[in-house]
Amino acid sequence: MERGLSGIYQTTTVAGEQVRAFVPFDLPPQPDLVFSEERRRLLERATLALGRLDSITMLLPDAGLFIYSYVRREALLSSQIEGTQSSLSDLLLFELEEVPGAPLDDVVEVSNYVAAIEHGVRLLQDGLPLCNRLIREVHARLLARGRGSEKTPGEFRRSQNWIGGTRPGNAHFVPPPPDRVPECMAALERFFHDPSVPCPVLLKAALAHVQFETIHPFLDGNGRVGRLLIALMLHDGGILVQPLLYLSLYFKKHRSEYYRLLDRVRTEGDWEAWADFYLEGVVQTAGDAVRTAQKLVALFMQDGEKIRTLGRIASTVLRVFQALCKRPLLNNIEAKRMTGLSFPSVNKAMEAMAGLGIVRELTGGRRNRLFAYDRYLNILSEGTEPL
Repeated sequence: MERGLSGIYQTTTVAGEQVRAFVPFDLPPQPDLVFSEERRRLLERATLALGRLDSITMLLPDAGLFIYSYVRREALLSSQIEGTQSSLSDLLLFELEEVPGAPLDDVVEVSNYVAAIEHGVRLLQDGLPLCNRLIREVHARLLARGRGSEKTPGEFRRSQNWIGGTRPGNAHFVPPPPDRVPECMAALERFFHDPSVPCPVLLKAALAHVQFETIHPFLDGNGRVGRLLIALMLHDGGILVQPLLYLSLYFKKHRSEYYRLLDRVRTEGDWEAWADFYLEGVVQTAGDAVRTAQKLVALFMQDGEKIRTLGRIASTVLRVFQALCKRPLLNNIEAKRMTGLSFPSVNKAMEAMAGLGIVRELTGGRRNRLFAYDRYLNILSEGTEPL
């Protein structure tokens, strides 16, 4: 449905030239979203897919393993959209305090995103409502170090930003002037908790994501925070016990269409086209997450059975194997810390698993050896190749 412009243009002066900045109307859209029969069916499919995703975490032997891994996968994908060139292995090496192969700034950026996700979830679980304070705190973690750390982490911008082009005057899109950001974000915060909004939480998250990206309230990190906002809203709204719906891979695969539809909302008010795209992404992403969890469970069971054939040392090897299930790139120092075993016991266990083809030793040395659980890493790395 085309409603016309979903905001107004405000003329402002930036660096001596006049610029037309876009200030969005408050949510929800007027008139309300149109629910065709086809769109209702798509919403039902997306809701069912989220239900399956929510239930899979309760079926896993250790849901924490999946959450740990999936959060890191999302951090990598979301950061790649912004141009980083890290791999999942680079991030895991960095977390082991090894020297990563990718540029350090890239890995720090991804590591910051992990910290931002975990901090946002912790704040919600501690009882802080989804609000601008929470969003600012998440942003502060995201830009705590490395690239962007000089761009006022945790604070709404006080200068004009823009998307595309070399300056606001030739930009593809200019968000609201800085003096309009507080009122725009205050209205978005009210929308989060407005019980009169005539659409389910799943679609409220879709609307809020576009609004956040349109306001672009920070000098840097808006895309990453905007994508994370979807997961936080679904968690806060009780749709997902764990915030495991991360749409970055879907947005990465369909970048051109994603940006085209954001523009279409702004210029034509076509929220329905965006909602359809988003809901299809929810169906695909939730289904992929369930399949990933199932693959990991099958892999852990299969390799656990191999280890049980080892006889007397099997119990020791299983302890180290369980550490590898938590950290698929692991050195002997960290394995010793995680298991409480001695270095000789850890070494023997790793060598036994290497003999079974479960792990691969990467360093070729005799000390500080590093092992990779390759098949685990391969499952997690599907679709995470740098752009």
